Amino acid sequence: MWIRLVNKLGGTHQGYFLPHEGANNVAYALFTFPSLAAYEEYRVKMALDAECQEAYKFAEETKCILSYERSFMRPIFE
Repeated sequence: MWIRLVNKLGGTHQGYFLPHEGANNVAYALFTFPSLAAYEEYRVKMALDAECQEAYKFAEETKCILSYERSFMRPIFE
């Protein structure tokens, strides 16, 4: 659900990543935004978007997201 929603609200969803080896209880979803300000705008839009609320409800009901942590990264070489 989130790939389309992130793209709809101004970000680019880079995909979901699962470990090939090692811990099997962690997955990563990578999103990019043109700027931190664009990300903050996305957060406001997301909180008001009916489809996003449905996606959150689905995650709560199915427990497909056990925890959520945000990290902000930047590329080493631009």
